[in-house]
Amino acid sequence: MPSDKRLAVFFRAIWFCRFCWYNKTTMEHIIKNYGENATTPLRRDALDILEAGYNAILTKAAIHGTVDKNERGILVSGENIPFSGFERLFIVAIGKCAVDAGLALEEILGEHITDGIVLDMKPGRFNRIRSFVGTHPYPSTQNVAAVKEIVSMLSKLTERDLVITVISGGGSSLLSLPHEISTDDLTKITREIMDKSAPISELNIVRKHLSDIQGGQLAKLAYPAKMVSLIFSDVPGNDLATIASGPTVRDESTREEAESILAKYDIRTVCGMSELETIETPKDKKYFANVKNHLIVTNVIALEAMKKKAEELGYKARIENDRIQGVAREFGEELAKKELSPKTCLLYGGETTVHVVANPGVGGRNQEFVLGGLPHLKEGTVLVGASSDGKDYSDAGGAMGDKELFEKGIAAGLKSEDFLATNNSFEYFKQTGGHIHTGPTGANVADLYFILKS
Repeated sequence: MPSDKRLAVFFRAIWFCRFCWYNKTTMEHIIKNYGENATTPLRRDALDILEAGYNAILTKAAIHGTVDKNERGILVSGENIPFSGFERLFIVAIGKCAVDAGLALEEILGEHITDGIVLDMKPGRFNRIRSFVGTHPYPSTQNVAAVKEIVSMLSKLTERDLVITVISGGGSSLLSLPHEISTDDLTKITREIMDKSAPISELNIVRKHLSDIQGGQLAKLAYPAKMVSLIFSDVPGNDLATIASGPTVRDESTREEAESILAKYDIRTVCGMSELETIETPKDKKYFANVKNHLIVTNVIALEAMKKKAEELGYKARIENDRIQGVAREFGEELAKKELSPKTCLLYGGETTVHVVANPGVGGRNQEFVLGGLPHLKEGTVLVGASSDGKDYSDAGGAMGDKELFEKGIAAGLKSEDFLATNNSFEYFKQTGGHIHTGPTGANVADLYFILKS
């Protein structure tokens, strides 16, 4: 069994009992428009399966299941860090899970925290931690200003200090400190690579070699302090060096690889940056000798909870792939065309891409996934694509569709191919129904996809 799946099983055993008492919202619907979508028994089952996935990855519960303290010290994944081993404790939380993680760490560690910074897309109210709000998916001057505060806080650490970091999806744009280029230029580069449907691994290699904080440079900054990093994976395969561009992980990629990717997509020419300079990330192992990276949440945890719920509802459920990549609409079509036995649920996780046209409409990869499969769905099947963070490049977190919804679109004169051609999937589901609205979930483990047959 792959290591991330073993990890998922281990933490599921610890956490599931804690979800029941810790999270007061589990008795409510995370999907805010649940009633609007639950118009058939099959749709209701699909929504219940998706909600089980959301409940399994709640950030505050994950932190409480991983971090604790006793009279001797702090416990992280069962390992004791004695109070006698450090004098000051700093918290740095970055990404879409940062606020919820910071709140949980304050609840657990309280007065032991010397100082801390949370950088998220939403604000938080803390007693001992400072909250900064940044932008995503592109960097900004406010992101850079917040990162400079982190640099200042960590710039004079000693071996008697402890830093607990929380690294989660969205961190690549939030933890932004460009090397000798403007945030506008970094945005142009990021947008161009994303629009070419490049895999996240390629984008983040470039980011690391244009940054003064990513690719292990946060760990170098904190050296010689002890660092414990709690990582929430939002990337297929859970490569620690790719998640949020690996700020606490020794980077194996090279400047030459970054140059090759820039050349592959002709970035210097397209973006008009002939003088663009890349840098090398720190390779000296001494900067990482005091760092322990813990992968604590992956989409496997969500998928296993969804599988369990589907089985409880009477379906034969299988996790087919937890690291799906490729073009969203093509994957949707492929899945919709599958011949399924009755009472079947096929589950997938990962992160697809979208070919972005000039002057695109509104909508993200999950809505395009469902819209791409919609014309091919058979009677008695539902297709669902949803982001774990609740935002699919729009106010919707994704969509669900079936033959009834497609026929409603036809009756209204809507052609799904027209909306796909303009990357305007949001508008299609706005007119037909099928959007999944959760608001920000405070979690982020990439995307969740499944097909359900009655």
